[in-house]
Amino acid sequence: MNEQVTIKNLYTLEETLAKPLLEKLDYPWEALPQIGDFIRELGKTLPADIYEEREGNIWIARSAKIYPNNYIAGPCIIGERTEVRPGAFIRGNALVGNDCVVGNSTELKNVILFNHVQVPHYNYVGDSILGFYSHMGAGSITSNVKADKTIVHVKGRDFDIDTGLKKFGAMLGDHVEIGCNSVLNPGSVICEDSNIYPLSMVRGVVPAHSIYKEKGNITAKRD
Repeated sequence: MNEQVTIKNLYTLEETLAKPLLEKLDYPWEALPQIGDFIRELGKTLPADIYEEREGNIWIARSAKIYPNNYIAGPCIIGERTEVRPGAFIRGNALVGNDCVVGNSTELKNVILFNHVQVPHYNYVGDSILGFYSHMGAGSITSNVKADKTIVHVKGRDFDIDTGLKKFGAMLGDHVEIGCNSVLNPGSVICEDSNIYPLSMVRGVVPAHSIYKEKGNITAKRD
């Protein structure tokens, strides 16, 4: 097992309703095939005074702000004080935490968004997990299928993990910042407290506390 890309090193599990799912696993992408079923079961346990149940296995916090002109398919949970803005397209299997922003023309599919995640402008987030206080700049996307449709691998400096998945976008650790118009290629893992420069094309693992400027140019953050 490579500790660098494990759930315990990437995420603060107290900041998501998905904690019961994630704490049983080693790597975060192992949760991707289970998100839909997990939401269906979790939704049944949510307190009715906090969450409104809607048709199609959808639970939306009563304090959430759901603007008009969006689409929300189940199974889906949207947390407290979260904003879903006009033009958002939530295709199902989406667990969105508290105090999040799902912005205009943003599309979500088979995702977990921890608390305080922002995907506010023209983002595509598919088959991905975004950690506490992570943010995707305008136009940045997760590319979740390889061009040749083969199995996605997670590749680091000295390891290559076969995930067994053909659909796998990106794993963003806590406090990750993705610059505008960046593309996170299938199997990207951005470890905690790292920044990606705008217009980047990222592939593989970016270490914690790093600044990704371009391929082959990753520097450690200064204290």
